[in-house]
Amino acid sequence: MSTPTGSPTGTFSIRPLDPSPSSQLRSSRGGPIADTELLHRWVTDPKAAFWLMQDAKLQDVEREYMAIAAAGHHDAFIGLHDGEPAFLMERYDPAHVELVGLYEPEPGDVGMHFLTAPSDVRIPGFTRAVITTVMEFLFADPAARRVVVEPDVRNKAVHALNEAVGFVPERVIQKPEKQALLSFCTREQFLAATRVAAV
Repeated sequence: MSTPTGSPTGTFSIRPLDPSPSSQLRSSRGGPIADTELLHRWVTDPKAAFWLMQDAKLQDVEREYMAIAAAGHHDAFIGLHDGEPAFLMERYDPAHVELVGLYEPEPGDVGMHFLTAPSDVRIPGFTRAVITTVMEFLFADPAARRVVVEPDVRNKAVHALNEAVGFVPERVIQKPEKQALLSFCTREQFLAATRVAAV
């Protein structure tokens, strides 16, 4: 589990996702719930349309994240906000997953996806704090030199968030499931962007 980090919006931490149906996460807002049951609620919410799992059954989510857990180049994490599950993060090696043949990977490249949980409560700056936490987590690995993302070209909100933490768009690429905006953020670009934001 990552070391909790504080921000004006609360405390954030990240732990590995347990995709097994028998896993149970006890939430102070309810009884025990499996990670994948929680994820099923998140990925099928209308606000998660760009995650491309709107019609997924619980078994589909279990199967997807069991496959990720078994993969050698892809893993998933649950992000906590003040101790409560609040976002999903996936980390992958783009030389082996998602972007094979679509760009020339460099040593130290790491791919990332993230999804915030649906909520009726709006916390100003929350999603920016989530992506900042995700980037800090990824760059905590000294081997990580550059984060690679490929959001849907239509997802303007994520493009703005990515830019805010230092991502620079490279080009539009065609993936089997979408047209994506291939973008990169080096450690130095992230640190420069977040330093400016903190001033």
